[in-house]
Amino acid sequence: MNLLERELHYPLGDRLPAPGDTVEVAPGVRWIRMSLPFALDHINLWLMRDTLDGVEGWTVVDCCIARDEAKAQWEQVFATQLEGLPILRVIVTHMHPDHVGLAQWLCERWQVALWMSATDYYVARNLTSPHGMDNAAGGDVAASFFASHGLVDPEAVQKIRSRADYYRNMVPGLPPSYVRLMDGGTVTIGGQAWRCISGYGHSFEHIALYCEALNLLIGGDMMLPRISTNVSVQADEPEANSLRLFLDSIARFRALPADVLALPSHGKPFTGVHRRVEQLEEHHRDRLAELLAGCSERALSAADGVPIMFKRELDLHQLTFAMGETIAHLHLLWHEGQLRRTRDADGIYRFRLASTA
Repeated sequence: MNLLERELHYPLGDRLPAPGDTVEVAPGVRWIRMSLPFALDHINLWLMRDTLDGVEGWTVVDCCIARDEAKAQWEQVFATQLEGLPILRVIVTHMHPDHVGLAQWLCERWQVALWMSATDYYVARNLTSPHGMDNAAGGDVAASFFASHGLVDPEAVQKIRSRADYYRNMVPGLPPSYVRLMDGGTVTIGGQAWRCISGYGHSFEHIALYCEALNLLIGGDMMLPRISTNVSVQADEPEANSLRLFLDSIARFRALPADVLALPSHGKPFTGVHRRVEQLEEHHRDRLAELLAGCSERALSAADGVPIMFKRELDLHQLTFAMGETIAHLHLLWHEGQLRRTRDADGIYRFRLASTA
């Protein structure tokens, strides 16, 4: 446990759900943990006792990526954890593959509706379409975007170009219709009201859920205890100020009770949300200061800034995330007037102190 984690509290200690099993974290709320084939090797999903249109059953929150191992784990959950009752609906916090990947399969398996925000639903629909554009993860547009920020190594560029189906491989499709979740709206689950809290900067319109009666926050990826959420600028919104959006979004969690139990998508359930908001703000403030210092010495591209932001060796999957996050930090400083941006003769964006001639 690192020093920052010691400032948080984990009520369940080191307890984790076994594959295909659940752990109850509150009355009627069960924790599922599924493996992922990445450095971030798991995702937390939530199974919630519910009644919908007079039918008793369960609501699922988030799905895992589309892979046979995840389907097998879900089938084990269906066989052993549902008490003979059906799944009634599928709620997805946002459009990233580990959250929405199996949404179509689950909805078709149980003949139920998908609930998520409009923005993330339609972005995911676009990315899963055969004619859609997979800007964020791969393809020509992504490769050109990263090259414009200094990632010009031919091998890396070619690998990014070849990943045009990266998203579709993990999210093969979405249901043709959905139920819209909106900021401030309320979803009744198991007789309790859960308020939707929108968040930006990590995805286009992430939805967290807060239940006052249970004092629970399903924080999705907006409130993680151990790692900092990836906040990136990507090819589909190349001028974005994603980090400012993210910081403004997590500040809203300060309005929740100090002892709210946070159910994160990665890591363990924890209390200490107010302190975690401060930790994340401090983390990004430190990274911004490092980039400012680097830009005071010379004009930096985002590729130049990656080793300032990330001190470890990165594989290509991690490098594209690191590039997006470095751009997000440079863009905040640029949008707020501390840096100025120019494009050199090679077509690469470079950032320098605004006060530098």
